[in-house]
Order: sequence, then structure tokens, then C-alpha cells
Amino acid sequence: MKTTYILFMMALAWILQACTEQCQRPDLYTDSIPCIYPDYTGVTFPVNIAPPNFIIKEEADVFQTEIGVEKVTDILYTSKQPEVIIPSKAWKKLLQKAAGKEIFIRITLLKDGKWTRFADITDTVSNEMIDPYLAYRLLYPGYELWNEMGIYQRNLTNYEETPIAENKAFEKQCINCHTFNRNSPETMMIHVRGKSGGTLISKNGKVEKVNTKPEGAKNGGTYAAWHPSGRYIAFSMNEIQQFFHSSGQKPIEVSDLAADLMVYDTQKKTFLTDSLIYGDKYMETFPNWTPDGKTLYFCRGNAYKEKMPLDSIRYDLCRIGFDPESGKFGNLECVYKASEQGKSVSFPRVSPDGRYLMFTLSDYGNFSIWHPESELCLLTTDTGEIRLLNEVNSDDVESFHTWSSSGKWFVFSSKRLDGLWARPFFASFNPETGKAGKPFLLPQKDPSFYDTFTKTYNLPELIKEPVSNGNELIKAIH
Repeated sequence: MKTTYILFMMALAWILQACTEQCQRPDLYTDSIPCIYPDYTGVTFPVNIAPPNFIIKEEADVFQTEIGVEKVTDILYTSKQPEVIIPSKAWKKLLQKAAGKEIFIRITLLKDGKWTRFADITDTVSNEMIDPYLAYRLLYPGYELWNEMGIYQRNLTNYEETPIAENKAFEKQCINCHTFNRNSPETMMIHVRGKSGGTLISKNGKVEKVNTKPEGAKNGGTYAAWHPSGRYIAFSMNEIQQFFHSSGQKPIEVSDLAADLMVYDTQKKTFLTDSLIYGDKYMETFPNWTPDGKTLYFCRGNAYKEKMPLDSIRYDLCRIGFDPESGKFGNLECVYKASEQGKSVSFPRVSPDGRYLMFTLSDYGNFSIWHPESELCLLTTDTGEIRLLNEVNSDDVESFHTWSSSGKWFVFSSKRLDGLWARPFFASFNPETGKAGKPFLLPQKDPSFYDTFTKTYNLPELIKEPVSNGNELIKAIH
């Protein structure tokens, strides 16, 4: 035992001496936090996240970066370039070592012959893993190049991105609205628009194409939500139109002209609805189930009328009961009358434990991705308390969002980088306090990636495993 202890102390002394010999001693100190891009300061990382490479946005001749935990430098990176590329193996070891603890990023710069050390950047490594894959659609943000798009998945533990389905494989038809049941790729659906159009439903290892426009209905299924049992899919059936403005902050506007709710029974191949959620008086959209499958949340606004000003259309947050055994609907209740406050609700998402519901709030309409004022809100379901998620919101668009399977993380789309392209940001979440951590941008191998990447990330969804049947999905289209 004593020999083992001595060997351990000798090894530790060697490590510290090696770092002392390699790490430059500073001539000067500053209390300032160095500016880095992307901003990975003060964030909480999952224990399985890829290295968050970054650029030091300070002037210097040589850049030295130390990353470690408990005063020990585990990673040392020195370069004449400001880009910091963190070695993957060393980063994974550090994550395991630092789980549940704080890590430091210590930057020392050589300029005019003197080394200046900045104040440490402090981050936290959570014990909680995040679902290791992110599914999203990539497309250009305008309307001209809609025929070049695809749905992709990114391994969050590294930088690997693979296609699930690209529309170049089926005559550049539109593909959208990928939806998973409880973060599982085993049960999913995707819409295809065009001459080979239909809804692809992947379940129990089989893929089928379904027509989600019931006989006699004006519109087909659009936005979807899987019932937790996997038997039902709730759809809103939307008639959507784009509007173009010659001036102003919102050159493109998208609006519902009509919208109703229905539920598709994947076992009986039948459609279910109710006069409470289907009719000419209201527009109902963006369904989302509670974890027990007995309540369906959705957004509801007054029906569109010809020449109605778009900025007068507002949606409230509602819910309706549902009996999974009989397929019958229950009572309808308005949970949050946002319209009375001059606001509009979109994208309600119930947390996996059912304790919270996150939604997007904007001034009007429900296509919040075009609304710079849109921001995330949180409803505590047992008390009805609603608050802005100020700890994650920015001065620009916050829009689509989804929970991780554990409810300890969520991902959301934001245009905070440049106001043009939506990027995926992640934040930790504490179900006991209802508080979120500071959000961080999806890490890339090249930290300048987002400066030149001109596609937008649409509908980011966290999933527990990769989608492995992309070829079967493509075959089902034809």
C-alpha cells in the first residue's frame, strides 16, 4: 500500500513538473475574462459532449490555453493561431474526471514580449448525459432554394454528421416535420411533399407511407406529435401561406389560413377528432401530449378571415382530455390566454416528467422563427405559473425547442449569432428548481464553422440512438 502511494505521488510530481516546464509563467495578470467564440463561458456541459473548440478573440503573438479540474492542468494547447482545437481523447478523459465538478479554461497570451494571464473561465461538467444524437433539417433560410434540403443527424459525442434522408434522392421534393416518440428513432414519422408525397411512419421495424388527409378534409396532416403509447399520432391539418413584404424587419411572413386537429390511429388506420378541435370558428395547431397520454396540449386562435391583418392573429395555449382506450376526447380548457396580453403561443412541449411545459411566445402568429421578439417561456403544470426563460433568451429569435429524454437538457433554435440563420443551442435544466443553465452552441470541429455555413438548422430533436433505416425511408417514398 505504501509503495503504491509513493509511486502515485511520484507520478503526480512528474505531471506537475512537466506542466510547469511547458506552461509559460505570466509576467502580467488581468482580472478580465478573455473573449472566446463561441461563448463557452459559465456554461454547464453534458458529460458526453464533443470538445467545444473555440477561437480566442484577443490580439496576441502566441496563445496558450490550459484546461483542467481542481487546479490541475489536464490539457495544454499552445499555438500562434487563436483557434483552440481540444484533443478528443484528452477531453473525454477530462469529462469523466470532472463529472459533477467545475473545470477551468486558463488563457495566457504572449504580446510585445510579455505573457499576460487572463482570469479563468469557469464551466461545469454535469453528471447527466445528454441524448447522444441530434436530428434536424438543413435548408437555406429563404424560399428560393427549398428544393435543396435534407434531414440529418449529428453525433453529439463527436462531430460526425450523417444524412437520414436527402431530397436529392427523390427528385428534390420537400421533406419536413420529422417527429419521434419519446426521443426514440424506433418510432418516427416524416412528411414528404410533392408528386410522391405522403407521411412516412416508421414503427416496429417497418416503414409505410400513409395519406394523412382524411376523406372530405380540406387539409392533410402537418405538425405532429406521437402519443407516448406509440399507437396514436396527433396532427394539426394546416392551410399555410407565405406573405412577402417589401420593407420592414420581417420580409417573409408565414400564416395559417385554416387549422384543425385530428388523431391518427396507427393500428386501425382511422382518424379521430371532435367538434371541440375541428371546425370553422378556431384554428388549432401544434399538438403535444402529456407523458401519460391523457391530455393533448395545443395552440388555438380565432379563425382567419379574408383581409384579416396578420398581426392580429394570436394563439392561446389550450388542452383537451383524451382516453387512449376508447379514443374519445374530453373537456377543453384554455390554460393561458396569451391573446389577452397581446401575445401568441407556439410550440408547446411537455417535459418527460410532466411537471413543466415549455413554449415560444411572440407578438402574433405562430411562425416564431421569423419573429425577432420571440422567446421561450416555461409553465409549471401543477400551479399554472408562467415565466420567461430569461436565463436562455436573447435579443433575437428563440423558436423551436425539444426536451431530452431525461428532462435534464433541452435544445432550441436561436438566431442570436447573426439574426439570419437558426443554430441549435443547448441548456441544462434542473427539474427541482425549474431553472435552466446558460445555453451553449452546438460544438463544431472547426470553431469558425458557423461564420461560413449558410444553411439553417430546422426542428432540432434530441434522440437516444441514431436513425438506422434511412434507406428504407427513401424506398417507401417511391
